[in-house]
Amino acid sequence: MKKTIIISIVALSAALVTASAADVKENWDKNCAKCHGADGKGQTKMGQKLGIKDYTDAKVQAELKDDTAFKAVKEGLKDKEGKTLMKAAETLSDDEIKALVAHLRSFKA
Repeated sequence: MKKTIIISIVALSAALVTASAADVKENWDKNCAKCHGADGKGQTKMGQKLGIKDYTDAKVQAELKDDTAFKAVKEGLKDKEGKTLMKAAETLSDDEIKALVAHLRSFKA
């Protein structure tokens, strides 16, 4: 009986992790890839226009702080004149944004 419960809990946990990984990939593709690219290199048409950084670069990753990345996703980014560079991800929860930041970290070469 105890083994069945433990196995069920482990299986459910694995399913949740898999679903979570799928969700973050889906959120990245929907909200970020247009500019940052599926690979995080920023080599999209829009990414090049905006001068998006290459998140596969270890130096770029080292300079970026998680709280700064979180805030950028949550609140968006504007230039000095107040023009929107990146829209806020208003439909994402804090946990989903944290998962996106972790996903961004996975691009580090």
